[in-house]
Amino acid sequence: AGQCGNQIGAKFWEVISDEHGVDPTGTYHGDSDLQLERINVYYNEATGGRYVPRAILMDLEPGTMDSVRAGPFGQLFRPDNFVFGQTGAGNNWAKGHYTEGAELIDSVLDVVRKEAESSDCLQGFQMTHSMGGGTGSGMGTLLISKIREEYPDRIMSTYSVIPSPKVSDTVVEPYNATLSVHQLVENADQCFTLDNEALYDICFRTLKLTTPFPRLHFFMIGFAPLTSRGSQQYCALTVPELTQQQFDAKNMMRAADPRHGRYLTCACMFRGRMSTKEVDEQMLNVVNKNSSYFVEWIPNNVKASICDIPPKGLKMATTFVGNTTAIQEVWKRVSEQFTAMFRRKAFLH
Repeated sequence: AGQCGNQIGAKFWEVISDEHGVDPTGTYHGDSDLQLERINVYYNEATGGRYVPRAILMDLEPGTMDSVRAGPFGQLFRPDNFVFGQTGAGNNWAKGHYTEGAELIDSVLDVVRKEAESSDCLQGFQMTHSMGGGTGSGMGTLLISKIREEYPDRIMSTYSVIPSPKVSDTVVEPYNATLSVHQLVENADQCFTLDNEALYDICFRTLKLTTPFPRLHFFMIGFAPLTSRGSQQYCALTVPELTQQQFDAKNMMRAADPRHGRYLTCACMFRGRMSTKEVDEQMLNVVNKNSSYFVEWIPNNVKASICDIPPKGLKMATTFVGNTTAIQEVWKRVSEQFTAMFRRKAFLH
């Protein structure tokens, strides 16, 4: 249920399919008969020996479903079992539980009934969801209470991603989580709780994974001061001025506005005679004033360093390197231009 639930669910089915020797088309390609033992717990066998997961994917917006469909095991799921709305819950628990979710819940329950009726001996239900968002928490708990009404003697277990202390995605997470806990206490039999910060710590401390996203390695470069020759003598070069300029879209060496995305990390190299204290104060000032443009889940993600020797012809300067999600504007632009040309088969022989 919801974006988080569907992403965890998709990964779960990848792992289970791999263990049972089922390939992305649902065909068995295992090397041991043991892999077929109890395969009917999680799969229905369809015509032609194809294995179809007993999974229902629900969300209040189509985006996550589309990415699951486009993923490696997207063709494995039964198309009728994708149930989604169009509007999204906007991280609002009440929307998921009472308004948008309530409108969609009947079509979800129809699919649940179909799946339940097709099984010989239904043991229970498993649900993956987050408690901090809108759909997973609001609509997820609504689904649990409806299933509890219809199947009171079956086990209801949930895998719930709890909002973590430091890694926060939305401001209203505490509200959504509190409202969800109340429902889970009443209607669930087993709750397996996860939290992103603990998982991040495991990756970092225990598994020594220092780069959580190795593919996000496209950086934005900026330089300051950039002024015309004529106006140079009228500009006072100060640390605040340099700091201000380097974060400005006009100083970026790429046509993407950093205000349209969020910074994962950034590094600033100051050159020239200046006070370390002043540099640190100015950097802190920028981060505090524009905190919404920096992701919360990477603490201390702004670094500054100073080299005493300025570049030739300048008293002081700064070079900026930032890893920002605004890079997507560049890829979108390239993608649109590619599509426009490729659609007309331009320059193809």
